[in-house]
Amino acid sequence: MNIKTTVTQSAAVLEIDGWLDTQTAPELGAEIEALDPSVTELIIDMSKLEYISSAGLRLIVAAHKKMNGNLTLKNLTPEILDVFNMAGFSKKLNIM
Repeated sequence: MNIKTTVTQSAAVLEIDGWLDTQTAPELGAEIEALDPSVTELIIDMSKLEYISSAGLRLIVAAHKKMNGNLTLKNLTPEILDVFNMAGFSKKLNIM
């Protein structure tokens, strides 16, 4: 998985590319934890995400909690959106 991070003022955009699974979730988790405390909004661009496992879903939920709900997921492929729908997360998370 590749992660490109862009921070502007109080928002961070993480573009993730590849698979978000048991092996790569810690890498994304470390990137989120490393964000400056002044970042109050997190946007995760999933346009290049090919696969997400339950470990990836757990990480997204943890990020949502860390950001006090100020998390937006954008550009989900239909397959990735299906996973969020099946898990029931699409009703709880801000998905664009």
